[in-house]
Amino acid sequence: MEKTILIKSTAGLHAELAAKIVQTASRYDVDIRLVYSNVTIDAKSILGLMSLAVPMGENVKLIAVGDKAEKAIADIEKILA
Repeated sequence: MEKTILIKSTAGLHAELAAKIVQTASRYDVDIRLVYSNVTIDAKSILGLMSLAVPMGENVKLIAVGDKAEKAIADIEKILA
């Protein structure tokens, strides 16, 4: 499953959001990737998320594979949107 999400946080994808994404993604036995600017990282990696430095107003793509992929993406979308 894939979903494109607009980053609405005025600070972009900052440390607190990254930590929440990792915590949420880690609850699922799903392979979750986040894509920004042609770079793909594991959404369970806080260092990977922070390295992207996604600013406010940019789109990221979430790609998830597994039984709970849709639920995992929906939960992460709530954090970002």
